[in-house]
Amino acid sequence: MAFSTDVAFDRSSLRPRLALTLGDPAGIGPEVVLKALGARDWAAIADVTLFGTRSQLNQTAIALVQSSYSGPLPALDPLNFVEISPPLSLEDTGLGQPSAATGAASFAYLKAAIEGAIAGQYDAIVTGPIAKSAWKVAGHHYPGQTELLAEGAGCDRFAMAFVAQSPHTGWWLRALLATTHIPLGQVPDALSPALLTQKLDLLIHSLKQDFGLTQPRIAVAGLNPHSGEGGQLGREEVDWLIPWLDQQRQRHPQVQLDGPVPPDTMWVRPGQAWFGTNGSALEMAHDAYLALYHDQGLIPVKLMAFDRAVNTTVGLPFVRTSPDHGTAFDIAGKGIADASSMVAAMDVAVAVVRKRVGG
Repeated sequence: MAFSTDVAFDRSSLRPRLALTLGDPAGIGPEVVLKALGARDWAAIADVTLFGTRSQLNQTAIALVQSSYSGPLPALDPLNFVEISPPLSLEDTGLGQPSAATGAASFAYLKAAIEGAIAGQYDAIVTGPIAKSAWKVAGHHYPGQTELLAEGAGCDRFAMAFVAQSPHTGWWLRALLATTHIPLGQVPDALSPALLTQKLDLLIHSLKQDFGLTQPRIAVAGLNPHSGEGGQLGREEVDWLIPWLDQQRQRHPQVQLDGPVPPDTMWVRPGQAWFGTNGSALEMAHDAYLALYHDQGLIPVKLMAFDRAVNTTVGLPFVRTSPDHGTAFDIAGKGIADASSMVAAMDVAVAVVRKRVGG
């Protein structure tokens, strides 16, 4: 049983408490946050608290009003707001100008939200986009927000997954990455039966806990072209991936595990199910896809659902979602950023919290 994130029509008595970080103040994070908050009557759906610097949010609101954007915006004064004093001055920071100051600010926003969630003040964190390069020049050396979230929550077992609901067919796309932000040359050495067991267990648990899927069908990608073609194009599949899959089928008899699926064909049915080009694809597509490295999973996800996909962190004690896009410094302040993914991230956070509480 899948759930719907059409929470505008969900009158559940539970109002999830969302901590919403603004992301890098020089990027489109504040803009998509404002647009997303204006898109719905969130007060009837969730208790939303913003983490950031109010002066930067006000600056973004002014830029939006002065731009060609004509959509709805929220009233700023009533917003629940946790004011975070920037570690470095933002006075000389303009939209579209990332710096050590903006990196330090976005890091501080997220760290404060994590502390609030760990203290039980929030059910979910929805994160605005940050720039890893700005974090680094500010002295924070993390591959991304996911790793800081896991560290703050004290989790050593976590995974990055992406979900999206097709506007064409209503089908749910779910993809989890076995490895994330590492160079491609390091992927074969990073992959192992132990790592894939951890990621698969997290995926199965999330499908049950967050989506109500007790007997899911999961496709597992191969690593090499044609999944190695019997060892002719790489031996990872023959040497350990196929034996590992056989072991996992015994460990999880309630799960249909298919693979290793050749990476160039694994995404055909999801694409057909997403766009509705093949009626049988909706029944034949899998409930989730386990990709072995970043681009193997995210190129097809972004081709299908760039403006709707939601980044989720699986394995945390609280729900975490984020829009599946970056800071887009080149368009910050121009009023043209698409807030669809931020709205979807808030929708998914609300729906998953309700699913976990309601069962």
